[in-house]
Amino acid sequence: MPIARPAAPVTLEGFELRVLQIPLVSPFTTSFGTETVREVIIARALTADGDGWGEIVTGASPLYSSEYTQGAWDVAMRWLMPALLDRHTLAPEAVAEVLTPFVGHRMAKAGLELAVLDAALRAQGRPLGEYLGAVHDRVPSGVSVGIQRDPAAMVDAVRGYLDEGYVRIKIKIKPGRDIADTAAVRHAFGGIPLQVDANSAYTLADIDTLAELDRFDLLLIEQPLQEDDLVDHATLARRLKTPVCLDESIVSEKAAVDALALGAASIINIKAGRIGGYLEAVRIHDLCEGEGIPVWCGGMVETGIGRAANAALAALPGFTLPGDVSGSNRFYVRDIVTEPAVLEDGHVRVPTGPGIGVEIDPVALDDFTVLLETVRR
Repeated sequence: MPIARPAAPVTLEGFELRVLQIPLVSPFTTSFGTETVREVIIARALTADGDGWGEIVTGASPLYSSEYTQGAWDVAMRWLMPALLDRHTLAPEAVAEVLTPFVGHRMAKAGLELAVLDAALRAQGRPLGEYLGAVHDRVPSGVSVGIQRDPAAMVDAVRGYLDEGYVRIKIKIKPGRDIADTAAVRHAFGGIPLQVDANSAYTLADIDTLAELDRFDLLLIEQPLQEDDLVDHATLARRLKTPVCLDESIVSEKAAVDALALGAASIINIKAGRIGGYLEAVRIHDLCEGEGIPVWCGGMVETGIGRAANAALAALPGFTLPGDVSGSNRFYVRDIVTEPAVLEDGHVRVPTGPGIGVEIDPVALDDFTVLLETVRR
């Protein structure tokens, strides 16, 4: 269903874009590479009634996605921000429509939409959670564990996160680092809620290996095949007992409709920063809730800006599985907000302040900034 009470329009005066490089607590390894520093773009909407903040979740290189820092920076500066500024006064719900003529670039669009939305809601004194339709004041927190040196190291890493109180474990896998790692974690920790994430590392030629994962009683296997392989995912889903969850394949509500029609997934991971924004995320949530399909909120190693917005999204009623809204200290020693997300009894609180509900730490923001530009009307 549409947002119950739309936000009031804002009068845009400009945008500020920053590229940040923030050191990670420890290297984060997936099937497509290892990160030691998180490079991300922070967007600031400058309005007549105050500012709003958004996060463009691209990485430095086009490895996880075709979108990447310099590409997102270019399209935002050259096309997206000028189009929004040309409208001058607009409601957050109109951002996607204004940007529709520009094909793709969903991460850039999502970050700009969130900045406009945050500004509008702050001006009204409305929390993002209330605006989106949240029904919970805190959300269960899972953690994503990158590929480790060997299965024993994976067990040690998982033990540490369980000791911290995380209620669900997700381990990254890739060919050659799948069965042994999963077996080691399951053997060490019995019946913990456990899932695996392949980040598109397999093909149907690996179907026998993926079928071996059935014996570990997993919550799901996330995105085993390439993002455009919906038909192959449907074939795989018929072979596996483990539920197949799609992530990278779900780039829009239309993609979710197609995936469900084909039987390519029985669970969907919604990443607002990758699908074009939080309003599109609500549409996918509503679709899946109507179809009885569980959803959960994935993460993109967000700063405190995106993490706060994700907590608000994950508080909607259809998010019935623990997501990747972890405590900030999972990835960062120092975040760019004054009150980073904290794990409390396996949960993260949904911010209740206006907009995304967190305030920016201007010193940290400046310390991590490597590129800054402001565009005004």
